[in-house]
Amino acid sequence: RYEPTWGSLDARPLPAWFDEAKFGVFIHWGVFSVPSFGSEWFWWYWQKEKREPYVKFMEANYPPGFSYEDFGPLFTAEFFDPNQWADILKASGAKYVVLTSKHHEGFTLWGSKYSWNWNAVDVGPKRDLVAELAASVRNRTDLHFGLYHSLFEWFNPLFLEDATNVFKTRKFPDGKSLPELYEIVTKYQPEIIWSDGNGNAPDTYWNSTGFLAWLYNESPVRDTVVTNDRWGVGSICTHGGFYTCSDRYNPGHLLPHKWENCMTIDRRSWGYRRDAQLSDYLTIEDLVKQLVETVSCGGNLLMNIGPTHDGRIAVIFEERLRQMGAWLEVNGEAIYGTKPWRAQNDSVTPEVWYTFSPKEGTVNAIFLNWPVSGILELGEPQAKLGETQVKLAGYKELLKWVALGEKGLIIALPHLTPKQLPCQWGWTLQLTAVK
Repeated sequence: RYEPTWGSLDARPLPAWFDEAKFGVFIHWGVFSVPSFGSEWFWWYWQKEKREPYVKFMEANYPPGFSYEDFGPLFTAEFFDPNQWADILKASGAKYVVLTSKHHEGFTLWGSKYSWNWNAVDVGPKRDLVAELAASVRNRTDLHFGLYHSLFEWFNPLFLEDATNVFKTRKFPDGKSLPELYEIVTKYQPEIIWSDGNGNAPDTYWNSTGFLAWLYNESPVRDTVVTNDRWGVGSICTHGGFYTCSDRYNPGHLLPHKWENCMTIDRRSWGYRRDAQLSDYLTIEDLVKQLVETVSCGGNLLMNIGPTHDGRIAVIFEERLRQMGAWLEVNGEAIYGTKPWRAQNDSVTPEVWYTFSPKEGTVNAIFLNWPVSGILELGEPQAKLGETQVKLAGYKELLKWVALGEKGLIIALPHLTPKQLPCQWGWTLQLTAVK
């Protein structure tokens, strides 16, 4: 049994499926998808910080006195087809998905009895969006289903009162935030609880350790659930299941603790933006690079998309997801279920990253640039004459190679036209019998 202390909770082994999965899709969806301007922090930037672009946007497009709550009924989701979403997620090659059940605006995507008249069943879609997506993902894919939940809410009067009392009172966590967490776990049995938004309050205010002890001991997902590290001030990168450390965290070197790089295809926002330009979206080359760097350093990649207020996954997001799936179709053996190797990247050729496949005993060298000469030099692997074999993932024949003294080898890549290449954006060499 786990005690409600960080010492006890942090000692819980992370369920193995999470490290093996390597790649997940984050979905930021909520009332912020209605204005779909600037950022999912729209309400805060407009009302609290009064940032000029947001104030001007409202003045130009909405009548005087229009409040953020008035966006609620406009969050309609009429084109939301959970089966289609599930099929796109499956095609992406992702092994898990994390949906924002509630962001900092406090609007819940399920009919929470603790969020009266500010949830997707009472207002807007009049549908339980969490239940629908959970059912489709579980019926049509083998992805693990996870939920994001914001601890705090920007403008909730109970939270603001507690904050005024320097968090000596606990009206908000006891009356709203914690009951919601118990509700989503019991109702939807998510295998990831992705917590966020501490509101500058300590984990003792949120009773995070009490909730996690229940989650790990009593809850219906106690054996399989994984959690992140955002449970109050001071817990990030220190306590919890896997570490996120910061948004878009990609250290470029091996970490001793399991971690996740959560990042966005739209480099400026997590929610959908109607004002996004093509150049704001990461290319598939950028995304493959993120995945390869992250996995070689022991992390998972959680790649975010923001659907529209009417429930569509924008075509550019769908294309990126399907491209990633096409790449993983060829190179998945170098990603899923791998472990970090003794070297993360090559010492001679830049943009070469290593992973290790323990079952096969294969070292995977993933190179992001196809050399013009057709010759690839690797400085790290130690090859053995007559034993080492070099294979290009997605290509039938073995490749010729020559050893470079103690360490390193030179590999002759096959002469292929662009159409004959096994994939387009990064390639995997599978090396057997190397040290």
